[in-house]
Amino acid sequence: MKFIHLNATEYSKFADKSPYKSFLQTAEIAKLREENGWVAYYFGVEKDNKIIAAAMVVAKPTFLGKSTYYIPGGPLLDYEDTAVVNFFFKNLKNYAKSHNGYLLHIEPYYELIERDRDGKKKPDGFNHQKALGNLKKLGFLPTHSDNPKYLFVLDIKNKKEDELFASFKQNTRNLISRATRKGVVVREIGREELNSFKQITASTSERRHFSDKSLDYYETMYDLFAKKDEVKFIIAEINDKKPIPVAAAMFMTYGDEVIYLFSGSDEKYMKEYNAQYAIQWYMIKYAIKNNFKRYNFYGIQGLPDPNKPGYGIYKFKKGFGGHVVELIGAYELPLNRFFYNTHKILSKIKHLK
Repeated sequence: MKFIHLNATEYSKFADKSPYKSFLQTAEIAKLREENGWVAYYFGVEKDNKIIAAAMVVAKPTFLGKSTYYIPGGPLLDYEDTAVVNFFFKNLKNYAKSHNGYLLHIEPYYELIERDRDGKKKPDGFNHQKALGNLKKLGFLPTHSDNPKYLFVLDIKNKKEDELFASFKQNTRNLISRATRKGVVVREIGREELNSFKQITASTSERRHFSDKSLDYYETMYDLFAKKDEVKFIIAEINDKKPIPVAAAMFMTYGDEVIYLFSGSDEKYMKEYNAQYAIQWYMIKYAIKNNFKRYNFYGIQGLPDPNKPGYGIYKFKKGFGGHVVELIGAYELPLNRFFYNTHKILSKIKHLK
């Protein structure tokens, strides 16, 4: 095996065909990161003149001039292939250490345990504990991530619209039908209307106390992904003399899946019009028509628990069918113990203050 540097084109050619691909591991996201001060690299593992593993890696000085190396949504490899895992990370570790790195942070888009729609383990399902073991043997430690560990996913491969609609919970079907009767119109918008999209997500973030992305972020994502039809900004409107936007959502349409990434709703119209249900059904139909294999409702807050915050989000997504997906999680590997431990201590002191 050889550890090699790739250019963006070589990397993208591999990534687009990888079974472990994620929009977070694209050259487009590398450009987004570069606009925020990161430097992007592309590495691969070659065997018999064929690339068998690769990663888009970004690096940035984050502590006393030392750099964090970060692999969002990756690397793209089989985490149960011990030889490949060891070879890739050994070489990446050496490279990062020799280029001022003190920490390597990874967030693989790799499933750990097969679960059903209630989040319970499937008795005959896969369990990739070997993948965890491989990472732990290399010294990786579990860490926090802003990206979700648990997702909710609807398999749509070879499914028909009427078949899927019939599989939704009765209440979900009723709310989709009600939105249609109420005259909710769903449509895709272009870059020139992203300000309207942002107004809805901003008001929602204020109401629900979470951080919204900036308008610049949405515009940049449009610029990076729209030319390949890999991002969709959707608005739902009602017509009261003139169209009124009442809900909005952003979707990634990369690889085999459609991903429901961000959304917002105007509180005044939520209960009467149920526009988010109309948006989901609009995009599920889009996914079926364009032969995507799965519709990813994206993050839920941990395994389903009626007594924990965020259960309502899971319940909304569960109404469309599907199942819980548990990813392997986020991990970090100390590259320089002195700087790593110093940073940990200072972070704890800052948190206590």
